[in-house]
Amino acid sequence: MSFVYESVQEQKKMVRQLDAWIEKGVAFAKAKSFDPGVLLAARLAPDQYPLLRQAQAVCDNAKFAAARLSSKEAPKHPDTEQTVDDVRARIAACLAFLETLEPADFEGAEARLIELPFMPGKVIKGNDYLTEMALPNFYFHLTTAYAILRHNGVDLGKADFIGSMKMQDK
Repeated sequence: MSFVYESVQEQKKMVRQLDAWIEKGVAFAKAKSFDPGVLLAARLAPDQYPLLRQAQAVCDNAKFAAARLSSKEAPKHPDTEQTVDDVRARIAACLAFLETLEPADFEGAEARLIELPFMPGKVIKGNDYLTEMALPNFYFHLTTAYAILRHNGVDLGKADFIGSMKMQDK
């Protein structure tokens, strides 16, 4: 399988991790008797996106990278989420789209020329887009979402971040 397809699979796994972190955040809020929605407004710095926007950005980065690299149409999400349930529905919709993609959808993706809407008149090769922009941006927002939850007391550790691994016997 191609590096591009495997990268999309890893993003899919990490979007699932984000959902698990949010679930832990809900449990934490309930245990501490506060509205879990409060966590959605939490941020690390005054000029940084809150958790709600970080989660939206994680989903957007995953779906747009997969769509651009597979030449598929990404689902549209109008960024109207307000509640934890809304955010989790957004995550589910992102995962549902990623589940539709097969290895064959990414044939030739490394060399495919990608047009980015914020860089009119320019293109970038698929492999360069993936390694220089899509993956770093995805992990930036994912890590920030994790850090916001940790900063607010949600019991998350490295194993929660990494998630499952494909281990095998010697």
